[in-house]
Amino acid sequence: MNFDFSINDLSGTFSVADVLVTLLLSFACSLVVAWTYRNTHRNVSYSQSYVHTLIILGMLISLIMLVVGSNIARAFALVGALSVVRFRNAIKETRDVGFIFLVMALGMACGTRFYVLAVIATIIICGVIIVMSRFNWFALNVQRQVIKVQVPADDQDYLPAIEDILVNNATEFELISTESIRGGSLLEFAYTAQLKNTVRPSDLITQFRAMNYGQKATVLTGYDQTDL
Repeated sequence: MNFDFSINDLSGTFSVADVLVTLLLSFACSLVVAWTYRNTHRNVSYSQSYVHTLIILGMLISLIMLVVGSNIARAFALVGALSVVRFRNAIKETRDVGFIFLVMALGMACGTRFYVLAVIATIIICGVIIVMSRFNWFALNVQRQVIKVQVPADDQDYLPAIEDILVNNATEFELISTESIRGGSLLEFAYTAQLKNTVRPSDLITQFRAMNYGQKATVLTGYDQTDL
């Protein structure tokens, strides 16, 4: 007796072996992408659940492509069903969005049974990501700081005193915001600055606290790689 393990639907015919190969290959490709993300991630916002989601998403997209096939009506129905899903977690880095699109593209390639394309794309794209991370391409070597200084909100003008300190300790600086805090009792001035090589952030804070009667002063270094 011969058993037929093929699955027939309106979009064509695929066997159980096709399903297994598609899911296993999408899992392998997504696993490589997840490994690449983990080993090239530099910031403090690393999330294990995000990496797990990359693997799940790659396999899920490949499954969706098998379900949809070339059936237009089914594709529109699936879009309508997925439109009710709401993602409330904000993406912290634009780079993370790129990895999401990458596993989606690989899942689509596996789901449409372009297996060789999926393998080659995984190797080349992940290789490029590793090379860019390893050699630190397009990095800006100038390190800047965010400096926040709180002063009493009285009639005295503290800006000249603050900027005199910055002139002596920074090669360049720029005022980016002025904010009233603590019910209007304090003003907070925020600057971006590039400190001189001989200046330590602790020395700068000491000078500010001597000027602003011991109010809070903050020097944030590496703010472009920190979740604020």
